[in-house]
Amino acid sequence: MNSRIWTTFTLICVTASWLAAIPSWAWENWPNWRGPGLNGVAPGTGFPTEWGSGKNVRWKLPLPGRGASTPVVWGDTIVLTFGADNENFVVAIDRNGKEKFRTAVGKESPGKHKKGTGSNPSAVTDGERIYVYFKSGDFAALDFQGKALWHHNLQQLYGEDTLWWDLGSSPVLTSNAVVVTCMQTGPSYLAAFDRASGNVLWKVDRNVDAPEEAAQSYSTPVVVRNGDSELIYVLGADHITAHQAQDGKELWRVGSLNPKQDRYFRSIASPVASGDLLIAPYARGQVLLGVKTGGSGDVTRSHVVWQRDGVSADVPTPAAQNGRVYVCTDRGEVACLDATSGKTIWSGNPEPNRNAYSASPILADGKVYVTREDGKTFVLAQGDTFKVLAANALDGEFVVATPVFLDGRIYIRTMENLYCLGEK
Repeated sequence: MNSRIWTTFTLICVTASWLAAIPSWAWENWPNWRGPGLNGVAPGTGFPTEWGSGKNVRWKLPLPGRGASTPVVWGDTIVLTFGADNENFVVAIDRNGKEKFRTAVGKESPGKHKKGTGSNPSAVTDGERIYVYFKSGDFAALDFQGKALWHHNLQQLYGEDTLWWDLGSSPVLTSNAVVVTCMQTGPSYLAAFDRASGNVLWKVDRNVDAPEEAAQSYSTPVVVRNGDSELIYVLGADHITAHQAQDGKELWRVGSLNPKQDRYFRSIASPVASGDLLIAPYARGQVLLGVKTGGSGDVTRSHVVWQRDGVSADVPTPAAQNGRVYVCTDRGEVACLDATSGKTIWSGNPEPNRNAYSASPILADGKVYVTREDGKTFVLAQGDTFKVLAANALDGEFVVATPVFLDGRIYIRTMENLYCLGEK
């Protein structure tokens, strides 16, 4: 068997092992902002490729406050967060657009940036509880009737927020915990909390030598399960670190991703797993790395498989499927790369425009969906060439949240409304 065939075979086997470890119920829901596989891939088929001007708009719900979090969906319940009247709120909506509950969770800390809010982190759910996190430091679990089961303020527990801009890292689930990361100028950490009680299971420091703003990160960790092992991959502060989910112990690291010690290399986009590789965007969208997972200690020299300069993203997180990585830059250049080599398979810009992209790409039913900040979504073919299938506008509404794809419907959260799109 030649080396290329063996590499492809290994990638398929590792990916299959990883996906098999994701609970089956996850594929029937959208439990976190990157979808059930944590990779920007939607299950199912039948999603619309065209909408607007009344076409394929099932309903539109005005939102009572400002927020940038991506909705999560479990069963008949859609959950998102927002700020209003100086408070943080969690709202649940049924699949027909009717509000089920609205719960306040602490005092709002408003956004500083025009794209930012006090409700940037997305919720995450395991079907029993809904876990939410806000810029104010408020971190809580609610049941599906809206009752708060436990509530902490992490800034009161572990120190004030020193981020220059607005908190963006979302909580993630391991097999028994909900985990939060804090990467900032000053004390930084990962902490795991028992899902039912909210008790701290472990907390580990993550203090590295990144300078000034480069020490700050708005990215969300990736949890990967492979066989009996469960790992947490964290990107930010000029490093990639891998931690045991059971106790937070660091296993290996790659760094520095900032060899010239640029003071302003804060990171926003999150990594994505593709087989036994971790794809990591960095350097304000100037660098994309393919890192082989595994090893021990500092694996910078041995485990960086490839690096691409200029084909990356500052804000949108890449998507990965079947050995390919899909990147949408902040200016709308979309590229499909071979995950094992980093080589470009195709690339193009569906419509050069002054508006940027903050939402992350989603792969659904053989298509790539990328949404611009002015609410326009482009649908591209996933095949071997760059091909635009459709372009769909939403009245110029401002969008930074990533769309959600489930059961043939697409949910797009703008700053003003929540849209449900689908064939009627």
